[in-house]
Amino acid sequence: MLQIWALPGIPEITSGTDLVGVISDAVLASAAALEEGDILVVTSKIVSKAEGRFVEASDREDAITAETVRVVATRTTPNGSTTRIVENRLGMVSAAAGVDASNTPQGTVLLLPVDPDASARALAAGLRERLGIRLGVLISDTLGRAWREGQTDCAIGAAGVEVIDDLRGQTDADGRPLVVSMPCVGDELASAADLVKGKAAGLPVAVIRGRADLVGSLDLPGARSIIRPAERDMFRLGADEAYAEGFAAGAAAGGASAAPARDGS
Repeated sequence: MLQIWALPGIPEITSGTDLVGVISDAVLASAAALEEGDILVVTSKIVSKAEGRFVEASDREDAITAETVRVVATRTTPNGSTTRIVENRLGMVSAAAGVDASNTPQGTVLLLPVDPDASARALAAGLRERLGIRLGVLISDTLGRAWREGQTDCAIGAAGVEVIDDLRGQTDADGRPLVVSMPCVGDELASAADLVKGKAAGLPVAVIRGRADLVGSLDLPGARSIIRPAERDMFRLGADEAYAEGFAAGAAAGGASAAPARDGS
């Protein structure tokens, strides 16, 4: 049986907050004690706040530019604003480089943790010592997905949790070998936890029980291992950007001067 519930009692987090202490206190005050093999899913926003990842920014776009290492796609929305899908300093491809302007002091934006895997390891190590049990920690953030509407929470940091369940080499129910099956259980757990945490309920930490088989050493690969290497990325650019890049290469080779509009306009 898989059980998931939000951990009550987490106060407003500010720069310098001791997250290990705050989460431990909430666990000890909760009616449902944690058990060996439980997994905590912690919203990245409170990790960023505790780490003081606030940046003064009158314009969120400047902060996005500063966090961007590669532009994947840019689109102008019907209301005239611009959406940028970019690769950020962590290697993640997402909208707005993960820069968040919601629930932050006026005139500031919030960046993602400097190293989410390191943040997860510090939390897991501290909580294991404080609570005396072996547990795993995932740090989650909300991301969109190519080809699908809406957003889901994904794991951007992990410690003591298997984030990929590599089934390659095993066989299915009919005895056929599994060749490509690698469920991203880190993302699945992060997304499931968001069902009880919500976006505006003031519940930034969830507990997952029932997958103790995924909990192990703090030396397990972190969530950075989920990011697909560039050489295997089949969607490196948006369609318009790839078209423009290809046309520019062809123009350089053949002497053309400008790319025609793809829609013929």
